[in-house]
Amino acid sequence: MATRKTVKRREKGSLTISAIDLFCGAGGLTHGLVKQSVVVKAGFDIDPMCRYAFEYNNGVPFVQKDVRKVSKRDIKSFFASGDVTVIAGCAPCQPFSKYTQGRDTSTEKKWAMLYEFARIVEEALPDVVTMENVPQLLRHNVYQDFQYRLTRLGYEVTSSVVFCPNYGIPQTRHRLVLLASRLGPIKLLKPSVKPEKYKTVRQVIGKLPDIQAGETSKIDRLHAASTLSEKNQMRIKASKPDGSWLDWDTGLVADCHRKAGRQTYRSVYGRMSWDKPSPTITTQFVGFGNGRFGHPDQDRAISLREGALLQTFPKSYRFVEPGNQVYFKHVARLIGNAVPVKLGEVIGKSIRLHVEAFA
Repeated sequence: MATRKTVKRREKGSLTISAIDLFCGAGGLTHGLVKQSVVVKAGFDIDPMCRYAFEYNNGVPFVQKDVRKVSKRDIKSFFASGDVTVIAGCAPCQPFSKYTQGRDTSTEKKWAMLYEFARIVEEALPDVVTMENVPQLLRHNVYQDFQYRLTRLGYEVTSSVVFCPNYGIPQTRHRLVLLASRLGPIKLLKPSVKPEKYKTVRQVIGKLPDIQAGETSKIDRLHAASTLSEKNQMRIKASKPDGSWLDWDTGLVADCHRKAGRQTYRSVYGRMSWDKPSPTITTQFVGFGNGRFGHPDQDRAISLREGALLQTFPKSYRFVEPGNQVYFKHVARLIGNAVPVKLGEVIGKSIRLHVEAFA
């Protein structure tokens, strides 16, 4: 078992906190860490579609590599002697999603990603580890194994299930945040926002220009909404904020929902409410039929830009290189898979305050 690491105390502000972001995606977590003075040295991801957004917006190298092939040498090459080191990441969580709870995931290849995360930590022994994922992960052996391995390495581990509106994030997303340190006890910052002050959909996207389904704003090509079929145009016109397809005339209801007794998946084909946080932004948020992703009063699904803003990306964040075509599916995946930037800031600040207390 590894022992707790000691760091020689220095003058405040003189210590560099260096991080590697595994499964970095488009850079939501990295962007939040950087805003809290954590120096992200590189992001690793197997998906080449992430490169432009990650590098352009963060000024950090993107390494396209399967995490299963990432070695201690890969990680150590980015860390300088004397730095406080961090390995951060959000291992793919699809096997633990509420949409897959009924499946046999015992042979799902992505289950292995958290074990690969643990392997990299064991080999590189960073000072601090942080992992963000879905709360359902807590119920699986893979999470218990991950935490046990960290403890055996001398890390003090805490985990929190975060309700994002409590931290100023405008969506009702619940996330698991693990923090582990070899320097001493570490914990996530306490929630700072009360329910009456939750950030709302109106506050975040209420001032964007009106667009129609299938239209792109003339001043922002990411403020673009997907097209709607004739049937879905009728459905969204019949929908109201916080309502569901149960409000529609029978002729508009999909056959699959009739068979389900009109009781399941009530949020699909729904509109958001102006004065509440949005639902969780997924990779399919640009489709009206994929969740409560209808605009509060315009007859369309929310745009790519609106999804990014609800994920707390700044409006200036670029996902597509100038001159390249905007593919809805690709960009929506980058946005929906991201750690909300604001949550990345909370994690980054928690790490920074921890390091300042122990180093």
